[in-house]
Amino acid sequence: MTQAIAPRAAATTTGGAAFRVRALLLLLLAVIGAVLAGAAPASAHAALTGSDPQQGAVVGRAPTQVSLTFSEKVAMSDNSVRVLDPKGKRVDTGKATDLGGTTYGVKLHSGLPDGTFTVTYQVVSADSHPVSGAFTFSIGAPSQTSVALSDPAVGGGVVGALYGVGRYVSYAGFILLVGGAAFVLACWQRGAGVRPVQRLVVSGWLALTGATLALLLLRGSYVGSGKVGDIFDLTLLGQVLQTKAGAALVSRLLLLAAGALFIAVLFGAYARRDEADATDEGDASGRSDASDKGDGSDKGGVDADAEKRDLTFGLAIGGAVVAAGLAASWAMAEHASTGIQAGLAMPVDVLHLLAVAVWLGGLSALLVALFRAPAETQIDAVAVRRFSRLAFGSVTVLAATGIYQSWRQVGSWSALTGTWYGQLLLIKIGLVAVLVGIAWISRRWTAQLSEAPQAKALATAGATVGTTAGAPALAELRTKQPTKVPANSRDSSSGGSDSRNADSRDSNSGHSNSRDSNSGDSRRAAQLARQQAAVATTRQKRLRDADPARAGLRRSVLAEAGVAVVLLAVTTVLTSTEPGRTEEAAQQATSSSSQRSGPLSLKLPFDTGGQDGKGTAEVTLDPARVGGNEMHVFVERPNGKAFDVPEVKVAFTLEAKKIGPLPVTPDRIATGHWSAIGVQIPMAGDWEIAVTVRTSDIDQTTVTKNAKIG
Repeated sequence: MTQAIAPRAAATTTGGAAFRVRALLLLLLAVIGAVLAGAAPASAHAALTGSDPQQGAVVGRAPTQVSLTFSEKVAMSDNSVRVLDPKGKRVDTGKATDLGGTTYGVKLHSGLPDGTFTVTYQVVSADSHPVSGAFTFSIGAPSQTSVALSDPAVGGGVVGALYGVGRYVSYAGFILLVGGAAFVLACWQRGAGVRPVQRLVVSGWLALTGATLALLLLRGSYVGSGKVGDIFDLTLLGQVLQTKAGAALVSRLLLLAAGALFIAVLFGAYARRDEADATDEGDASGRSDASDKGDGSDKGGVDADAEKRDLTFGLAIGGAVVAAGLAASWAMAEHASTGIQAGLAMPVDVLHLLAVAVWLGGLSALLVALFRAPAETQIDAVAVRRFSRLAFGSVTVLAATGIYQSWRQVGSWSALTGTWYGQLLLIKIGLVAVLVGIAWISRRWTAQLSEAPQAKALATAGATVGTTAGAPALAELRTKQPTKVPANSRDSSSGGSDSRNADSRDSNSGHSNSRDSNSGDSRRAAQLARQQAAVATTRQKRLRDADPARAGLRRSVLAEAGVAVVLLAVTTVLTSTEPGRTEEAAQQATSSSSQRSGPLSLKLPFDTGGQDGKGTAEVTLDPARVGGNEMHVFVERPNGKAFDVPEVKVAFTLEAKKIGPLPVTPDRIATGHWSAIGVQIPMAGDWEIAVTVRTSDIDQTTVTKNAKIG
């Protein structure tokens, strides 16, 4: 009965922890799936804010070049800007030039025909994200074009999804590597010799290294064609290595090589020294008499402590340098490297990343220590309290740097609620608030931790293990003893005349019994090993559950880890989204320079208050662009019939630029029809058009309406 139940008990005791780990993994996969399922191509972090010719413009003669102005600096190649004629033939020289500031241009061939031309662009923003788009302009008059204005899937598709996964894995690896190592050095130095903690930190290093290599290969296709076949194109890889993003990835790989050396020392010489110190402490009572007789052992202990402190200090300094360098590989290539106050934003971003890693990575290490560490190396309450203080400091740094970054990337309350970046930031803030709330619960459990119940459980578990393990061992001995007795009995009762045949039979029987005995012994040994493993697992389970505060801490830390997984996914999406400040500025610039094609027509109802004072004034402006325009005003009664009024005047005002009002007095052409030629619109924008109608000597009114012109 005992042999049948023990393996089942092992499965029961290990099932809880395994289920929690599997649940956390499923949560991670679900979050990644949701992010990728709803992810569009990476949002542009630079926006086109202007062009010459402008979008939709009709110019009288062919320009010599096309210029594009972006919201920030961009990187261009020879084929970044292409200009196509109505038949789809390329008419630019192919070499894009920097015209100063954030404006870039490409020369056009001479002798271009009239018609509609298409401009396409594909560039890389200063924070390493691909940007693409297209617009049209016309020479002479608009025409049919064979060019299809499809939205390029730059940064999307399979390559974009793989790149997004690589970014997530790289962030996760960085957090586990830096946070796990910081947890060992600052909070639980004995953890350097605990195998599950070692696996956690090494897994972080492997994940970050593998993801960095993958991003380096994917980069060329990600910002270019988006084709899977271009991932292993060595020409594209060479071009990537010459960019800022490529240099950052290569620097990260070099720092990871130094990180491998750091891990080897931390889990090698440092862990062995810590184990030796623990052994010396265990034998201290046996050497107490000898130490009283001489001073050599005391001096040796002092030297050993000094060497350990020196090694800890050296690892801390070296690890901090490597961690800061890894964080800088993100800060110098992404959001912080461009925009306002970039010189201040980059070191702030490094601090932000390090605070996140120490908090969430240390939380992961604590989770592993609570659930997976062997019973004899359970994490002590002092180490948990150290991490609690360290996490509080990390959250403080995280809040301070996060507030600055939020102001820098969002810039206004309207961008916080009206842009996708701002909405994601609000979600992230909410998740951080939830995480801090759970951490507060964990701190309460930490304050209640004690070592006494653990020691008592250890003694109880040891006694239980001895009793439980002794029963199968005794049964094993009883089973083994009678195995060879029948053969010896038969040998002693054999007759003389048949001795030769009897000896032969006895010999064969002995060999057979020996084989059966060996087979039975191996089965019983395997059964005994399973029993001992089940007993050991039960012992660890009892030891972990002995302190209610420790059990509560495990539950709260597991909840923290689940929220942290979702938080990391939101952060990954946030880093690939156009900042709210940039998006809002681009919308304003695009709005002020939005283009029209074709005439503008506005209907303005009026009522002068006198007899026959109601009607509608219709104003048309052709072609409604910067420069000269032809204006017509039609006045109609409510029944739709034209009628004359004594006077009609029109005025144009661009309030945003403090231009106007610019008065225009049209000439009467026919009944209810007035016209003016050569109406000058000095610049594009949202113009206010005011129409003044006088229906008698004393009855007059002015009606206004806004329209985009230019």
